Amino acid sequence: MPAAAILGCAGSKLGADEAAFFRAADPWGFILFTRNVADPWQLARLVADLRGCVGREAPVLIDQEGGQVVRLRPPHWRAWCDPLDLAARAGPRAFWLRYRLMAAELAALGIDANCAPVADIAGPRTHPFLRPRCLGLTAAEVAANAAAAADGLLAGGVLPVLKHLPGHGRAEADSHLALPVVRASADALAATDFAPFRALAGLPMAMTAHLHYPALDTAPATLSARIIGLIRAEIGFHGLLMTDDISMQALAGSVAARSAGAIAAGCDVVLHCNGRRDEMEAVVAAAGPLAPAAVARAAAALARRRPPEPIDSRALAAELEALLQGPPDA
Repeated sequence: MPAAAILGCAGSKLGADEAAFFRAADPWGFILFTRNVADPWQLARLVADLRGCVGREAPVLIDQEGGQVVRLRPPHWRAWCDPLDLAARAGPRAFWLRYRLMAAELAALGIDANCAPVADIAGPRTHPFLRPRCLGLTAAEVAANAAAAADGLLAGGVLPVLKHLPGHGRAEADSHLALPVVRASADALAATDFAPFRALAGLPMAMTAHLHYPALDTAPATLSARIIGLIRAEIGFHGLLMTDDISMQALAGSVAARSAGAIAAGCDVVLHCNGRRDEMEAVVAAAGPLAPAAVARAAAALARRRPPEPIDSRALAAELEALLQGPPDA
């Protein structure tokens, strides 16, 4: 049984020692970062090698949102504006086109999951690291744009990873560096922040937020059985639920304690991103193998992978550019 973990590798090539570690650890999946990327040929080889060392078609994830959060950049790949900028200039059709084109780039490399769309709602006090990554200013706008983005990815053979449940938009701190505290009432959260996630609850995979919601629990969402239960019952998400990067500074304690706590709270898989061997060993040991319910959800998520539908990339790119330019002058 695979370990309940998604792990990152150290560099652009998979060495024999690292491959042996992954073979023994058998993580459910892998995630790629800029440190792993040199060019398309190298990256496709790395993706194949990662799968080869575990002997199965393990999911390979990446954060390719567009704007400030991208791992694939020019000159080998397209440049993308921030999602919030796209939302200000165009609507759901533009998001479908953008993420369908993005999926074509990912699928060509063998990457079959993208940690997008972000369904958090941008507000006036949203932290500057998150705000440009949001897909709109209202729950309805975010839900429509995120649904189109997810559909574009799925049509291109790439699984979307919805984030950050149950809603990160009110956070005024960067969870990479500290634990944000969202002091909205439970009713306010349910009426606004949760709404895009309820609309997208049928997606195959999602990611938790490392946030403290005092109205919901004393523990951060990733480590809260109560909030994970809310994600399942009130928001209605029943797909594979992974943590945000477990090594982020928002969470206290060792990565082993965090990993064990996340699994105990009801997360299916622990995401660990920095590629540090000692931390990965601790995560795998603490997370353990996929639980039976997680096995079923993981299988259901991977069953949503499908061959990309044929497209004319040039035509879609031209349509997207036309939407970004707006209507012609009268």
